[in-house]
Amino acid sequence: MRHGKKFNHLGRTAPHREALLSNMASSLILAKRITTTLAKAKALRKYVEPLITKAKTDSTHSRRTVMSYLQNKESVMALFGEVAGRTAERPGGYTRIIKLGDTRHGDSAEMCLMELVDFNDLYKTNKEAKKGKTRRGRKSGKKADGAEDATIVAEGSEGKAEGKKEEKPKKEKAPAKKEKKK
Repeated sequence: MRHGKKFNHLGRTAPHREALLSNMASSLILAKRITTTLAKAKALRKYVEPLITKAKTDSTHSRRTVMSYLQNKESVMALFGEVAGRTAERPGGYTRIIKLGDTRHGDSAEMCLMELVDFNDLYKTNKEAKKGKTRRGRKSGKKADGAEDATIVAEGSEGKAEGKKEEKPKKEKAPAKKEKKK
């Protein structure tokens, strides 16, 4: 019985699975985006994310540990150089899996796109633009906005006769609901 065993064996022996994940991790680090099956992508996420976390501390020990997993000198250099530099402030979640919605013709395996999060410019948000102070209370900052609107109206109404106030358009009433007959 396999109670509590959550590891996906991917239909391979242990050495074959290790070689597969090592090669896929190297390809992901070098290309920043790969297309693979959903099952392999989920297994690769558990394999590569601890390596990216290990690459944040650039020491000889961490380089040798990552080299024992990847066994590719170019991918280790890229991981400790470019990838670790971009993911330095991120606390985790370095990869993104995007389901493509189509299946492979041979075996109908669900295909997906796996990418490193910090290397996709489409999903990036400008943190500098959002640096405003946020409130979680019931009262919002509408009072300050209303004060600005009043000054704009006062400046814009210079040509109008003084003493007259601008009339606000009346809100339309919603149609009355019909009562159900019992």
